[in-house]
Amino acid sequence: MVGKIFKIIRSRLNPDRDEREKNAQPAVREKKEPRQKNPAREGERAKKQEQGQDALAPKRRRRRRRKKKPAAQTGKPWSLEEFQVPEEEGKTRFHDLDLPLEIMHAVADLGFSYCTPIQAEALPHTLAGKDLIGRAQTGTGKTAAFLITFLDRFMKNGCPGRDKEGRPCGLVIAPTRELVIQIGKDAEALAKYSGCRVVTLYGGADFHKQEKKLARGADLVCATPGRLLDFVHRRILDLKGVGILVIDEADRMLDMGFIPDVRRIVNNTPPREERQTLFFSATITPEVTRLASQWTKDAVNVDIEPEHVAVETVEQITYLATADQKFKLLYNLITSRDLKKVMVFTNRRDETRRLGERLVRYGINAATISGDIPQNKRQRRLEDFRAGKIRVLVATDVAGRGIHIDGVTHVVNYTLPYEPEDYVHRIGRTGRAGETGTSVSFACEEGSFYIPEIEEYIGEPLKCVPPPPELLADLPRPVKPAPAAKDGRPRRTSGKKGGGRRRPGRGRPKRRAGGTA
Repeated sequence: MVGKIFKIIRSRLNPDRDEREKNAQPAVREKKEPRQKNPAREGERAKKQEQGQDALAPKRRRRRRRKKKPAAQTGKPWSLEEFQVPEEEGKTRFHDLDLPLEIMHAVADLGFSYCTPIQAEALPHTLAGKDLIGRAQTGTGKTAAFLITFLDRFMKNGCPGRDKEGRPCGLVIAPTRELVIQIGKDAEALAKYSGCRVVTLYGGADFHKQEKKLARGADLVCATPGRLLDFVHRRILDLKGVGILVIDEADRMLDMGFIPDVRRIVNNTPPREERQTLFFSATITPEVTRLASQWTKDAVNVDIEPEHVAVETVEQITYLATADQKFKLLYNLITSRDLKKVMVFTNRRDETRRLGERLVRYGINAATISGDIPQNKRQRRLEDFRAGKIRVLVATDVAGRGIHIDGVTHVVNYTLPYEPEDYVHRIGRTGRAGETGTSVSFACEEGSFYIPEIEEYIGEPLKCVPPPPELLADLPRPVKPAPAAKDGRPRRTSGKKGGGRRRPGRGRPKRRAGGTA
């Protein structure tokens, strides 16, 4: 009804509009000219139709094939004639151990000529299949000793459970992630020509990625106790095929409380009569001896004295200085002597962070690693330091054991360690495998009390001297501002909290006598 009324009103107000709408013709769209067909393309379609192919089917993209990595051995086969090492009295060559050619080829690539003392004493027994209890510090070559033992057995006897997924024939347990990663790298280098598949398992990394690596096959597994048990409890990893079990840094695992986990792992492997067990520790305490006797059978004992490691290859200097002078000493030591690869050790995480930040403020390319830094960042920083991208690496004792980085010329004990064993482990980062290095320690008011125990442990007095004047020169101005705190204000670098005079006009207004303010 409303619509009819609206039409009547509209026709009366505009009578000519209805006539125009009646006479209007619908608009006709202009036809576009068809595109000219490509005769060459039409010829191809016709040919495909004749062959019975679908002419309208879209073309499939060809996947790029990944280039295969070149084989490790190219050209004529390698022979021992290319690896000549002369005989020397009192030294053992790897040629004298009757190792497979594939292992000797890898040894030659790594530049090893003669065995280190622990290798010379341990390898004749371990290659014969005997269990071993070895006391040796880091940097003595014990990692290569147990890896060569495993690879020799792998090349001669094979891996019985190789066809089964997640069933390795060799297992290495170590206390820290960094040490496991380092052992894995050494194993890959020695297994370069043997076809042995090495997998490392440690916490702080992607669990599923490690699971995929196990699914592709693992002959040798290097792992920390906690992550290894995760895979065992989920039945992803079967340890019943382990023929060689290596327990490295046993004293460290005892201190860190890992022994219950290690005991569970050992119980999942074959009995000690059916496997070869190699047990290494930096110190042999009664507890370590008891554990070794439980897990080994008729083991041979090899003892490498720690003082030989500390004294023969590392020059040790101890500067007597106050706590306020230590940063001056460190900065001037690095800059005046143009040191390129230095490791600096502290006792606490907060010391590590503050020292690293301060070095960066003064224009020194430094990075830190400690237990509170995520594993991926720690590993990235270690790789950058190894590649020479970082000049100074400030670390807690988390990096004090088992990390082999070539070219470290100086180790600095910014704070002397609480335990004398840690002193030897720290300075063992330099002067490794026969090379020479320098250890510099700062003995302040507190650190001086640790010197007698260190001297007793290494069996020789430390060279304690006052620092030369050039190392106590004034610091330049920082090139970067102090890092901001969480609230956005500049972080205090020194001095007491609060204190000092108030600025005029600040604080509560004074109350006047006889009234209120």
